[in-house]
Amino acid sequence: MPLVGPREMFAAAYTGQYAVGAFNVNNMEIVQGIMRAASEEKSPVILQVSAGARKYAGQAYIMKLVEAALSEDPTVPVVVHLDHGPSFEMCRDCIDGGFTSVMIDGSHLSYEENVALTKKVVDYAHARNVWVEAELGKLAGVEEHVQSDEHVYTDPDQAVDFVGKTGCDSLAIAIGTSHGAYKFKGDAKLDFERLEVISGKLPGYPLVLHGASSVPQDIVALCNNYGGQVGGAKGVPEEMLRKAAVMGVCKINVDTDIRLALTASIRRFMTECPDQFDPRSYLTPARDAVKNMVKHKIHNVMGSSGKA
Repeated sequence: MPLVGPREMFAAAYTGQYAVGAFNVNNMEIVQGIMRAASEEKSPVILQVSAGARKYAGQAYIMKLVEAALSEDPTVPVVVHLDHGPSFEMCRDCIDGGFTSVMIDGSHLSYEENVALTKKVVDYAHARNVWVEAELGKLAGVEEHVQSDEHVYTDPDQAVDFVGKTGCDSLAIAIGTSHGAYKFKGDAKLDFERLEVISGKLPGYPLVLHGASSVPQDIVALCNNYGGQVGGAKGVPEEMLRKAAVMGVCKINVDTDIRLALTASIRRFMTECPDQFDPRSYLTPARDAVKNMVKHKIHNVMGSSGKA
C-alpha cells in the first residue's frame, strides 16, 4: 500500500470512537519498531517527523526508511506527517518531498498571524492534496524548538472561527497536556468539559492531542536503575487519553514514551553487558522495546487494533 492521507483514516476513527497513534521517528530502529507494532496489531499508523528529526537524519533518509517500511507489510495504512512545522518553507519542502500530511505551528504567534500563516500553508497543501494540521492554544513544556512556560487553553469559539478562516483539516487543541516528560506536578487533569464543547461546536471534525505521552513509571524506574536521572517525570494517565479518543480526538501524539523505552533498554544492556560494543547487540533489544511500547499504546490507548 502506498502512503495515504489522513482523511479516510480520521473519518473511520471519529465514527469508531478511537484514535490513530502518531509516533515520532528519528532513525531506522524506531521506524522498524513502530511498523512491526502496527503490523502485529493490524492498526493504521502515523509516522511523525519533527524539524529536529529532519535535521538529525535528513528528510531523504527518512523517506527511504518509510519506503522500506511500506514494503514490509503493505496492509498497514501509513501517513507521513510533519510535526510542529515552524514555517511555510519547511511545510512546503515536506509537501514537495512526499509527505501526506503537515502541521503548521503558529501557536506562538498572535491570533491574526496564526490564521494568515496557516491559511498560506493550507492553500499550498490543498492544491497538492496534502492534509494540514494546525494548532490553537499553547502547551506548556519543552520539545525540541517548541517551548512554553504556560498553558493557554483553546477557546472553543475561537477554534470554530480559526477552522473557518484557515480551512485547516485538523486542529491540535490545548486542554491540559504538555510537552516533555514532566507534565504534572500534582494530580493529572484534562479539561474534558472544554473538549466536549469544542467537539460539539465542530461536529465530525478531527481534533489532535499533543504532549500525550504517559511516561510509564516502570520504564522510568528501569532507566533510573541503570544510571538514568529521570526524576519526577509524570505523564498523562492512559485512561484519560482513551476517554479523549471517544470525544472527537482522532490523533494522539507519542514521542517521550518511545525515547524512554529506547534509552532504558540501551542503559540496561550497557550495564549488564559491558564487554559488548557491537551497536547491533544493543539496538536489537532497543528496537523491540519500541515495538512493545507502540503495541501497548495502539491497543490500550488508541483503541485502533484491528482497524487497518
